Amino acid sequence: MALPTSEVKSTEPVKRTAIGRRTILGLSALGALGVAFGSSVQSFLGSAFGSGLGGLLPGGDRFRIYSITGTFPKVKDSDYRLKVSGLVERPKTFTLADLKAMPVTSFKKPFQCVTGWRVPNVEWEGVLLSDILATVGVKQGAVALTFESYDRADTESLTIDQAHLPDVIVAYQMLGAPVTTEHGGPVRLYVAQMFGYKSLKWLSAIRVVNTVQPGFWERNGYPVNGWLDGSTGPTNPTPSLD
Repeated sequence: MALPTSEVKSTEPVKRTAIGRRTILGLSALGALGVAFGSSVQSFLGSAFGSGLGGLLPGGDRFRIYSITGTFPKVKDSDYRLKVSGLVERPKTFTLADLKAMPVTSFKKPFQCVTGWRVPNVEWEGVLLSDILATVGVKQGAVALTFESYDRADTESLTIDQAHLPDVIVAYQMLGAPVTTEHGGPVRLYVAQMFGYKSLKWLSAIRVVNTVQPGFWERNGYPVNGWLDGSTGPTNPTPSLD
């Protein structure tokens, strides 16, 4: 989750629209109106606030594309690197080819944004985050992970236990194709049991650390543990919701 730029289907070209954070914090309430009263409310809001906001309203099965910086970092597959460091036995920098050579995990899971919109049955494919951690070896005393993005602005965090959930992956494919730049490619994080802002796009680095370090959105008021049922404890009381 980050500042919105536009709404697109996976095959549509992206037109970026800048909208402030105060607006995004109001989208959940506006989205409830859209769900309750349908397209007439969305059309009115689109006319009142502009097509960018109208297109972002929750409802339907299309992705909304977000960026904190207002731009999308473009990283060639051949240039992609994922640096894993911190409290690990064997720090390593993974290429995209390295990731694809590891055991593959694939499944269909929804993508749920904290603002209300949801895309069901998204095809995801990549490497279990736990497999990456096993490759580098987590040292005693490790408590959490921090994640960095190629946009040099967004960051995220997970506890060690959360990182070992069976549906947390470093994804290089979604929607049946390589992850596009707009969707956070060539490689992004996907955390199935949490809201979308936890699934960091344009993943560039993972650090294993000895304390939970809130990410960008947590420092701006979002829960550190954004479970889909709205709970905010370190463990998920209703994992079936994903």
